[in-house]
Amino acid sequence: MLKEERFEIILKQLKVSNKVTFEELAKELLVSEDTVRRDIEILYKNGLLSKVRGGAILREKDPLSFSDRQTFLSDEKNIIALKTQQFLKDGMTVFMDGGTTVGKVISYMPIDIQLRIITHNLSLVPLLQGYKNVELIILGGQFDFDLAINTGAITCNEASKYIADVFILSTCAIDENFGISSTSVKDLETKTAMLKSSKKIITLAHQNKLRRTEAFKVCNVSDITVLITDLPGDSPDLNSLRDSGIQIV
Repeated sequence: MLKEERFEIILKQLKVSNKVTFEELAKELLVSEDTVRRDIEILYKNGLLSKVRGGAILREKDPLSFSDRQTFLSDEKNIIALKTQQFLKDGMTVFMDGGTTVGKVISYMPIDIQLRIITHNLSLVPLLQGYKNVELIILGGQFDFDLAINTGAITCNEASKYIADVFILSTCAIDENFGISSTSVKDLETKTAMLKSSKKIITLAHQNKLRRTEAFKVCNVSDITVLITDLPGDSPDLNSLRDSGIQIV
């Protein structure tokens, strides 16, 4: 079977079921799973689908609004959240970004952890109610309903008054050449303010954010300290980022 014929079958199957796995496609196409992985990589690079652990989903299934993203790729977000726990220590001052994956990080923290959390992400407030040893500081500003964060000059000015040990940075896209980027200039401005006031930058990125760019550049890859994804640390999909001098988890 020609490669182009396999591409057509993969895309047709995606339209029917919204998700495909390497194992299922290998059986249907009578090829190895490695061949399927290469096919999906090509389709991914051409913007025709999004990669997920063990397979792929339709590109348009990657939602933009906060409410839609809350249940999107939940298992993968859990993996990222669990990996992040090793970097949160008692006594730290932590900037926490917007995004649903950051909320997952909260849900896995030890209930007795002692932190000062500074955020513009209002969705974290109910998640932190049981954490008696967490000092929560909410940055002011204009509320963005789509992103569920406060934004604007007030948010940035208030962020600049603190020095954080760690910034938990969520990302819309990350590329080895163009760095970390965002879909919103308002989100970019707040991220930049927090970056300037943080000693360590820990970036959370699902695998479908890799090798992608958005319109607004946040920083270079070399500006961050740690990259945490849902992929195994030795995954070939991370090879292009290994020369950036960052820790990959």
